[in-house]
Amino acid sequence: MADTFRSTEGLIDALADAEFDRPPALVSNAHITGLGVARALDAHGVPVIALDRAGGDAGADAGTVTHDGLAPPSDAVDFAGAVTYPLDDLDGFREDVEAVVDAAGTEAVAFGCMDEWALSYAEADPDGVRLPFAGSETLDAVLNKSALYATCEALGVPYPETYRLAETAAAATREPDATVDEAADALGFPLVVKPELKRDFEEAFGTNVIEVADREEFADVVAAASEEGIAVMAQKRVDIATGRDHSLASYVPPSGRDDALAVVGNAAVRYPRNFGTSCLVETADEPAIEERALAVLDDAGYHGISESEFVYDEARDEFLLLDVNTRPWKWISMPVAAGANLPMAAYAAVTDASYESDGVEPTRWVYLRDYLSLLAGDDAFWDQLSAADWRRLVSGAFEREGDLTTGVYRPSDPSPAAKLFETEFVDREYYCSC
Repeated sequence: MADTFRSTEGLIDALADAEFDRPPALVSNAHITGLGVARALDAHGVPVIALDRAGGDAGADAGTVTHDGLAPPSDAVDFAGAVTYPLDDLDGFREDVEAVVDAAGTEAVAFGCMDEWALSYAEADPDGVRLPFAGSETLDAVLNKSALYATCEALGVPYPETYRLAETAAAATREPDATVDEAADALGFPLVVKPELKRDFEEAFGTNVIEVADREEFADVVAAASEEGIAVMAQKRVDIATGRDHSLASYVPPSGRDDALAVVGNAAVRYPRNFGTSCLVETADEPAIEERALAVLDDAGYHGISESEFVYDEARDEFLLLDVNTRPWKWISMPVAAGANLPMAAYAAVTDASYESDGVEPTRWVYLRDYLSLLAGDDAFWDQLSAADWRRLVSGAFEREGDLTTGVYRPSDPSPAAKLFETEFVDREYYCSC
């Protein structure tokens, strides 16, 4: 187990003395999502090197740095350390990763668990690193919402009413549909402003979507985006049915959608309730969602792990495709527990390892930190876990029986949950909530 997070130099020194009988996985980030991926791979004996940006000052021991993520100290992580954050310096990131691989003495398989990490592994293309997902051009095509919605239009996949704005056309990849005034007249208020590509928008505005209440606020946001050289779109604010958000969790191999491994998950509970991240997700039987999501991925030529997000529009009485995340996400351990180990399928596709699913069983996933916060702070929320569920959670029996799995908390791998308790009350915030 890696119980420390090393500096780049400290990690390279530690790896120089290591021996690997198969390519290790490079998992970035080293937090909740990375922890889920690491556990999925470790279950099949794959060694894991967790890579992330440094969290702060040097640690107490020489060669270590501060890091508030939860992987390490998981038993599923063999080594962990810092590399240059790719959004700060892509060349520096490439050099660090290549040095890590060189020290390990074997090629490695990269798992980017946030958009910036997945895109950077693809763009930097470090020597000695195998990518179990499509290249940067394909990633850009899927992550570009203008292109994504154009694909939806061509395939007949429902999506929210959206207009590409003339005021930011200079930065856009497609022709505009409307001006700010025309979009406002068509959509009414409130409406949602979204970027074509969210990475630059997030850096400029601190979020990947902005809801505006009136024409003046709308014009101000679009003008600010134009000044930043960012193309944005106006989208109808969907009257979402709470508890009916669904996603397709899938791994599509290079051979295509016919060989895809997929599970539909229903985000039954979010924290906060109407607009937060998932804290209770359960398998769902929605074949139309699987068919539509795989059609979009197939049209884009994408292979790899992805989450295709749908919301249920009560006014239109149908599921609408909102987004596709071309990487693992927070509840990645749900499809793994259900019988579809997506990280292992991806790893096997680019190595000599083998993996075959034995079938998918009904499964639920809960992130207890957020779920308990919801129970404690929202009087209108009614507990959706049974007394038997809570007994299995407290005793740890859920790891051996029942249909429930968790994010972070595992009695068989207790250190990440213990660290979460430790850092929860410290006056600093980890840079990524996933």
